[in-house]
Amino acid sequence: MESLELLWRHPASQLVVVILLALIAIKFVDKSVHKFFLRTEFFEERKEKTIESMIRSFTRYTAIIGIGLYATSLFVDDFGKVLAGAGVVGIIIGFGAQSLIRDILAGIFLIYEKQLHKGDFVTVNNTFNGTVEDIGLRFLKVREWSGKLLTISNGEIKQIQNFNIDRMRVIERVVVSYRENPATVFSVLEKVCERLNEDISFCLKKDVENCIVEPFQVYGMTSLNANFKGYEYTITGLVEDRYYWDASKSTRRAIAEEMYAQEIQMAEERTFFSNTETPII
Repeated sequence: MESLELLWRHPASQLVVVILLALIAIKFVDKSVHKFFLRTEFFEERKEKTIESMIRSFTRYTAIIGIGLYATSLFVDDFGKVLAGAGVVGIIIGFGAQSLIRDILAGIFLIYEKQLHKGDFVTVNNTFNGTVEDIGLRFLKVREWSGKLLTISNGEIKQIQNFNIDRMRVIERVVVSYRENPATVFSVLEKVCERLNEDISFCLKKDVENCIVEPFQVYGMTSLNANFKGYEYTITGLVEDRYYWDASKSTRRAIAEEMYAQEIQMAEERTFFSNTETPII
């Protein structure tokens, strides 16, 4: 018994016990939060995952800071003086920790302003594309389609393009040869829209009364000379954000199949050569 008391009095033993308790507390909080969101429906699934990720990150940072302060109190005799002098030290450290503070504040604003959620497909700084895998207080983790995981400091994020905010508009353009009759092309594209509105109607955005907001439709001829190749036509449709990629692929396939079936000639790159010879002087 005395040996246990002597062991407990040793600062290293107390620190080990505190670390173990902190790890247990972290695991307990993680499981409790996860079970809480599984049993409740206060938020949609993406928001729940985002909040859960932030809570996990906050818990870990709190535990690390707490362990650091406790370890200091164990191995420093006059901990009160250390805290009293922390103001001056804090100012010095603050200059070196500006990026850390910036990252944390940026992470908080990302969640508060609802710029993104866990599971959203985003483009960051017009450079990185992928699915949001984790949102922490310091870092944003984005998984690219290739499988590569990108870790981006929250403070470095200047621009976010989010493809999963309530709705997305499918915009597909097709460039047709000048030799094709526009009336025929319009007819074929309208047939494509009818097919899409029937086959993938579940993708279309609906209002509170379950009515389609904007079906697939021929937006019109959007260019008379698209890249000097031909007439450009555009099809649009407003879909649920989670179906955007599937709807876009289905739209392109339907256009290709109908254009091929009706033998509509697509625009092609043409190169013209002059027969005139340059005189030699």
